[in-house]
Amino acid sequence: MTSPWMLVATREIVVRALNKGFLIGLAITMAMIGGLIGFTAYMDSRTDSFDVAVVATDDAALTAVESAREEAATSDQQIELGVVRVDDAAAAEAALEDEAADAWLSSDDGSGWSLSGWREPDGGLATLLGDTVRDQVMADRATGAGTTMDALTAGSEIETQRLDGNPVDPQVVFLAGFVLAFLFFTGAVGSGAMIAGSVIEEKQSRLVEIIATAVPLRQLLAGKIIGSSVIALAQNLLLAGVGLIGLSFTDLSAVLPAMTATMVWFVVFFTVGFVAVAALYAVAGSLASRTEDLQYTTTPLMMLLMGVYLVTFSADGVLERVLSYIPPASIVSMPVRVLNGDALWWEPVVSLLVLVVTTLGAVLLSERAYRGALMQTGGRVTWKSALAADRGTTLGA
Repeated sequence: MTSPWMLVATREIVVRALNKGFLIGLAITMAMIGGLIGFTAYMDSRTDSFDVAVVATDDAALTAVESAREEAATSDQQIELGVVRVDDAAAAEAALEDEAADAWLSSDDGSGWSLSGWREPDGGLATLLGDTVRDQVMADRATGAGTTMDALTAGSEIETQRLDGNPVDPQVVFLAGFVLAFLFFTGAVGSGAMIAGSVIEEKQSRLVEIIATAVPLRQLLAGKIIGSSVIALAQNLLLAGVGLIGLSFTDLSAVLPAMTATMVWFVVFFTVGFVAVAALYAVAGSLASRTEDLQYTTTPLMMLLMGVYLVTFSADGVLERVLSYIPPASIVSMPVRVLNGDALWWEPVVSLLVLVVTTLGAVLLSERAYRGALMQTGGRVTWKSALAADRGTTLGA
């Protein structure tokens, strides 16, 4: 025989999965993620083309542009250079004004170099030409001094290394924190609101009084929590899968193993933590007597989740370490620390245990408040009244 909580959970899953608003919102979110990743991949693969004007008699500038073009081609800088030969300085300025050229390189008769543009020259172009000109000038001076460039620059190279052994760039960590915080917020708020709405709908229509004769309130709450948790988890798995697959087509594919491990931890933490969120949202629904009351009963939860969203993705240093042990912020902060490489192997385990204990406490407290408030009508119910009502019912029994 099927357990009552399983019937309730199945109903919650089916109703949510067939809800057009939910499906449309999920499709829009997936499209946004895919579009963002596609735009990032396009920007990473895009090659910038520049036409550089050079006065025909300026051999040094012509040599520099040709050398820069070869350097860009061999070093995969995604910059293409074209040469626009002009007769004199006036013709170079006219080419810039007419947009026939993007920049004008001049050696100024050996007294110095200048890169001009009708507007500010592109930073990447300026860096490429600047490095090329510097190398060219140093090579000429080395030849004049009877030595070579290799001899002059020997031992001057700086090799960078990261001592923590984590190859993930800080900007990638920040972006991952933002994404995880977003997934947590949308999953918790969206699915939580559905639970609260389902509870108040049954309460306002008095349907819950009929259900309560066949299903114990404890199992009714368990079914709603489990059903909503399954939907929230499936939603995040789907969005995370789309993100990881899209990531493999970008320059960030090298950090895909680290990102995958982080997403696994996030899914585990979210699965546990959302149970507490779902239970609290169910209580918020039971505290209301009308749909209009949900704005008041769910506001504290919304403020909490919004605070977690805003704080976790921007946290760093000591604050991030502290948050990684405090539920529900640990749902986001600990996986981010795993990605950043500053969490020891045992820290996620300890943080998860803290989250499990907190979730159990939240569920037990919510179950009492839910049973005490669900049958009360006539106005909004406070947590104190709900807990007192359940205690009185238990003692009376």
